[in-house]
Formats: sequence, C-alpha cells, structure tokens
Amino acid sequence: MTVGMPFGLTISARRHIAALLCAGMLSSVAWADDSASDDPNMVFGAGVQRMPAWMGANNHRNQPVPYIDADLPWHITLSTLDGLTVDFIHSGKWRGGLYGNYLWGRTNDELGPRLNGVIAPLPPRLQGGGYLEYQFTKPFSVGGNLSHDTQGAGAYLNLYADCDLPAVGYYEHSVQLQWQAMNGAAMDRFFGVSPWQAARLGTRPWSPGAGGQQIAFEYDAYMPTSVHTGVAVAVNYARLLGDAGDSTLVRSYGSANQLTTTLAFVYRF
Repeated sequence: MTVGMPFGLTISARRHIAALLCAGMLSSVAWADDSASDDPNMVFGAGVQRMPAWMGANNHRNQPVPYIDADLPWHITLSTLDGLTVDFIHSGKWRGGLYGNYLWGRTNDELGPRLNGVIAPLPPRLQGGGYLEYQFTKPFSVGGNLSHDTQGAGAYLNLYADCDLPAVGYYEHSVQLQWQAMNGAAMDRFFGVSPWQAARLGTRPWSPGAGGQQIAFEYDAYMPTSVHTGVAVAVNYARLLGDAGDSTLVRSYGSANQLTTTLAFVYRF
C-alpha cells in the first residue's frame, strides 16, 4: 500500500505524515510477486529530503531521512513511509485493516525568528486507525485511511489513487494523487491563530474548521544500481485548501504551495 505523503502522505508532505521518504515505486515492486506475500521482505536506505520548515511554511530545510520498508509475515507491514498496517482482508482486490502512523510537529527553530515565541511549537503525535484499499489492476489502486491522534483530539482522513507507469528500461516510476482532510481540532492545531498571537504578529485571528486540508501530486522514480541497490527520487507538490490555505499564519508568513523533494539510496534484502 502506498499512502502518504505522504507521500505521501504524507503528509506531505508530507514532513507531516511519517518520516517522509520516497519509495512508492519500491512499494509497487514489493507487490510484484504475490505468491511471496508472506515471506519477509526488507528494504533499508537513507537520503536527504528538502521540505517545508513547517506545515504551511514558505521556506525549506534539508533533513536527513532514514527509510525502512518491511513486509512481514501475517500480512503486516512496517514502513517509515506508510507506517504500520495489519491487513485483515488480503483476498481478491481488497485490502484493509489496522493502520498506525507518526505525525511530526514543529519546533521553535523550524518556526524561525519571526514566529518563535508567538506561535506554539507542536510535539509529534502517534496516530491509530484503519485503512481500506481496492486494486483495480496491478498498476492502479485507490484507497484511504482514517486515523486519530492517540494523545489528542486530531483526526485525519486521507484518500488516494496511485498508478505505476510503464517502465523505461530499468527505470521504474509511478504517480499518486492524494486528498487530505482534518477535523477542527487538527486544523486549529496547525493553522489556528489566537487573538493574542494575532496581536503580537499584527495579523487577524484565525479559527479554522474541519474540512479539506490539502491536495497533493507526487511523482516517484526508482533506478536500480545493482541487484540489491538503487536510487529513489520523489517530487511532491501540495496545495493547501480551505481553512488551511486561508489561514492568516500561512498567508502572512508562509505559502499555500508546498514542495518536497527527496533523494535516497536504498538496499533491498
């Protein structure tokens, strides 16, 4: 399952939604042999990601990122990209079951000198929920996951469609379209601006409600360098929507356009 931002997510993407490393194509390659779905399959790697400094920021930072993608027995997967999934269906074209992930927050350093001390930093959160996916054909699938913060009131919905493109020699690539939504508590956590904060920043207060948070398009590519190694590249463009994109925090100090790029070297056992 390729989810993200995200890719995916995500989450972008992204840096929200879990460890943020490209490997949509690697996930697709892992499906290539359905008869081995119960055999352990391990992919490890490391790379560098250039990402928005915080969700909605217009400045970027470079972040070293690890990558782990493990297809374990009993239809369990563990990934720094997709999080944890336990597939209870695994029959026909349907997949579905438990879903868990890790959502990054933001630090004072990432907020920068203009916002540090006014806009609150956010600790990371664990998420738990469920997912459902339908594979129309081997290259094309759609799905979604619904999750909730295990230590807070935030709830998140992610719907996606991804497609493996025809390979060009050894070069493999895929695309994904993703739509994400948040409940009011999650929107306010990332995009809200209290009257006190607005007064300090010289802008308007903002109290967002539940709704669509972003739409994202991602292109992933994988080029093997040997039988076990390869280079993975991802380019993710996201556009903040609704109350997220209209937030005075984003309009005055950030951007609704969010670009994340990743380059990684991976090893597959």
